[in-house]
Amino acid sequence: MPSELHALLDAALDARSAFLDEAHTSAFRLFNGFLEGHPTLALEVYGKTLVLHDYTDAERGDEAMAKDALAHVRARLPWIDCGLWKLRHAKAPEARNGTVVFGDAKKLARRVVEDGVTYALDLTLNRDTSLYLDTRPLRAWARQHLAGKRVLNAFAYTGSLGVAARSVGAEVVHTDLNNRFLTVAKDSYSMNGWPIRKGDFKAGDFFDVMGQLKRDGQLFDCAFVDPPVRSVTPKGKVALDEDVARVLNKVRPLIAHGGSLVAVNNALFVSGKDFHAVLETLCSDGYLRIESLVPAPLDFVGTEKTRHGTPPVDPAPFNHPTKMAVLAVTRKDEAGARGAQPPKPKKPKKAPAPKADEPEYELPDDE
Repeated sequence: MPSELHALLDAALDARSAFLDEAHTSAFRLFNGFLEGHPTLALEVYGKTLVLHDYTDAERGDEAMAKDALAHVRARLPWIDCGLWKLRHAKAPEARNGTVVFGDAKKLARRVVEDGVTYALDLTLNRDTSLYLDTRPLRAWARQHLAGKRVLNAFAYTGSLGVAARSVGAEVVHTDLNNRFLTVAKDSYSMNGWPIRKGDFKAGDFFDVMGQLKRDGQLFDCAFVDPPVRSVTPKGKVALDEDVARVLNKVRPLIAHGGSLVAVNNALFVSGKDFHAVLETLCSDGYLRIESLVPAPLDFVGTEKTRHGTPPVDPAPFNHPTKMAVLAVTRKDEAGARGAQPPKPKKPKKAPAPKADEPEYELPDDE
């Protein structure tokens, strides 16, 4: 008789069949145990590599659970040729970043393809996997709306949002504190055959870089702001539960009239209501407007048949703790030059929830 975990995994596999591609170059969350009945386990597929995220409290994790899950998935997906086990709460960084428990480390996926764009991977770069799969709909939004635009990718990490924009001809400036992360973004450029310009990748403290861009008179048609949950440097602090407004206000002067500010808050403990209230307060002067709320994808929220749990705090009006919003920007100088009044805040349009048989997302054209 199959175990309870096996039954949950089978349901998840069935629900995600549309994500599988014959070339095995895709990436998706195969099992979100937190919402699908097994809170200590999450599984992700990157090409032919299965990544097992172990959230058990024990520092050594639950190796038996991980190997059981790996064996069961391989029985369903026999082309999986490498398994990487990441212990979320381990003290040793090597364990957090991942241990190969099946196959050869040389077989770890180095790239995946999404919507025809290649993204470089370094699966052991950090305790995550170097490519955030929950922001896939934002990459789709970038490809739909940013062709030929000028884009700022703040807190870029490995650059995936900017890479998506670059794929449709946008001019992108990526900035992150850690140059090692930006190296992965450069690898994505190389894999797609794009030239690498030094000025497009700026390693440095967020507050320093934003200040310098402002002094240089830089303006962008869109800015992505996806900060870490918490970061403290000599220049300032970023904390998703405290000063999100300060961070967003630091970027606002860099966005051209009619541009977009894309705000992301992935803190599990910050409710959707609280984050939305921050955005509404920012919009109260009439120079920002919440244009749309971008839903997290199907492989993260599960389906009616696979969903068995709820987040510790309610993400509504967002559909997942990764809360994503597109804000329309009106510049005071532009409005004043035309003698216009700032637009009145409007009720945001909420993107429709994804259907179980539609793993790819076409967001509404609100522009």
